[in-house]
Amino acid sequence: MPWSPGSSSAPTGDKDDIKTKLLSWTDPIRVHFHEGENWIAPVIAAGVTVGLWTFYQTYLRRIPSSAHVSPRYFHRRSLFGKVTSVGDGDGFHLYHTPGGRLAGWGWLRRVPELKKELKGQTVPIRIAGVDAPEGGHFGRTAQPFAAEAQKFLDSFILNRRVRAYVWRRDQYDRIVATVYVRRPPFFVRKDVSMELVKQGLAATYEAKTGAEFGGPSKEAEYKAAEELARQKGLGMWSLEKGGGFFNPGKKARELESPMAYKKRMKLAEEQKTKL
Repeated sequence: MPWSPGSSSAPTGDKDDIKTKLLSWTDPIRVHFHEGENWIAPVIAAGVTVGLWTFYQTYLRRIPSSAHVSPRYFHRRSLFGKVTSVGDGDGFHLYHTPGGRLAGWGWLRRVPELKKELKGQTVPIRIAGVDAPEGGHFGRTAQPFAAEAQKFLDSFILNRRVRAYVWRRDQYDRIVATVYVRRPPFFVRKDVSMELVKQGLAATYEAKTGAEFGGPSKEAEYKAAEELARQKGLGMWSLEKGGGFFNPGKKARELESPMAYKKRMKLAEEQKTKL
């Protein structure tokens, strides 16, 4: 019986023709992807692209400020960069240079030097494990040896490249980190916190443990170095020692730790506000 438009089904022959046409249209596609070299290369290219992007985001992406330091960095990653300024005895600003010289920093890419160029482009770092004497901020009187601590840190790390192992973000939006710098003559890596403590220009953190130092072993090392500097009367610890036989006029005095100083200043300001 001849087929008509109103029929419920097309003749079998027509169905076979349609199926044959569909198969003939998809055959080139099936043949194309059946050959390994036609799909392996695009897959590899896509994988390499994703891998390179991930590598860039993880290791080569520059971090311009502390707000851009992801929590996943804490206790896992470090920041490598150039110290552009030293604010006090235990804090400085870091211009992040991921990849270092291998990534072109210093010969293909330059670190800005002008303040206006650096504005908003550096990470404030709070050196972990130690407290240097407090400077005269916000109208406060500076502690003894605050200037000496800042001068030492300035000479030790300013304009040098350092590696900062990050632990956390503090209440002032600074990144608390254990910092290392390579110094001549042999460019041995130096722990900046340890050097401050050994010079008697910083005390170890009070009422804090573990992660605040970069681990329990670091805490023990810093406290041992502090005790040695204290026994020798180095830096700020010299205030605790009298002049002895050769300088009897010099009287020993009780040293106020940086933490005690900050607590005293905070209490005085709170009392002043209540008046």
